[in-house]
Amino acid sequence: QVQLVESGGGLVQAGGSLRLSCAASGSRFSFSTMGWYRQAPGKQRDLVATLTSRGSTNYADSVKGRFTISRDNAKNTVYLQMNSLKSEDTAVYFCNAITSLIPREYWGQGTQVTVSS
Repeated sequence: QVQLVESGGGLVQAGGSLRLSCAASGSRFSFSTMGWYRQAPGKQRDLVATLTSRGSTNYADSVKGRFTISRDNAKNTVYLQMNSLKSEDTAVYFCNAITSLIPREYWGQGTQVTVSS
């Protein structure tokens, strides 16, 4: 059974930084794409950043230049370095992974990020 376990969320002041981690386990296949989404209260879940196994990235316009996604393929772990945080970045951040060969999508349980102004 595939599991995605996130860590690194918390409370930070505006302008500060946080680093999220997500470790995937239990898959017979590698992950073609890993990424992060977020959901603020009363809003839909939106893409933050994704990274393919070949190194292609995709960022939401609102985080470009502030957030950096990276991954360790050997460890099936994806990271999100978040700098210059703003109050509007406050949300639950969800890890997402899609397996290769037989594409299936998996989600983590979410980690809360709160940015105080």
